[in-house]
Amino acid sequence: SYVSMVAIFLFVIFFEVGPGPIPWFIVAELFSQGPRPAAIAIAGFCNWACNFIVGMCFQYIADLCGPYVFAIFAALLLVFFLFAYFKVPETKGKSFEEIAAVFRRKKLPAKAMTELEVLRGREEA
Repeated sequence: SYVSMVAIFLFVIFFEVGPGPIPWFIVAELFSQGPRPAAIAIAGFCNWACNFIVGMCFQYIADLCGPYVFAIFAALLLVFFLFAYFKVPETKGKSFEEIAAVFRRKKLPAKAMTELEVLRGREEA
């Protein structure tokens, strides 16, 4: 029916305006210029592979779980939320070197930090 088609189009529109592009933004912020193309390719593959798997398996899972089929998605969403909250670093106002240091769990050397501050125009005269 037309109502179903409109609902699907609205879902796709709001998904692509909202959470849809998040994997692309995260990858672009977490990787420097060198490894970024490979990281975006891997993220894109994972994103589309998971979309494909969900699309192909949903009917079988719905037949198996009945009305509780979305409980699986809710549980996965909770796991992914907890992962993002505890493991994905805040990148606002940070350079790639600072982000990489967070992943290495090391602090930047004093010289590198001083150079970063000078490059950002925070040098005290």
